[in-house]
Amino acid sequence: MDSEAYLELLQKVTPRIRKCDIVMRRAITPHERVSVTLRVLATRRSYEDLQFSAAISPQVLGVIIPETCAAVYEVLRKNYLKVS
Repeated sequence: MDSEAYLELLQKVTPRIRKCDIVMRRAITPHERVSVTLRVLATRRSYEDLQFSAAISPQVLGVIIPETCAAVYEVLRKNYLKVS
């Protein structure tokens, strides 16, 4: 995926996946969420393998990756998925 396509995807999904910071921790940014989700989809690596390169726990990856996949599906389905 080239950078232009990545930035377009990020712009489309950001409103659906952006979370607010709280007092106890900083929220995972939409960029981090999309990057790690694309890495999982491209490499099929386990969440345990990705925790070191992404610096996100496997438990949190188990939440944000399905959320991000659902957001990607929602924003792209009208233009890229056709039901016969």
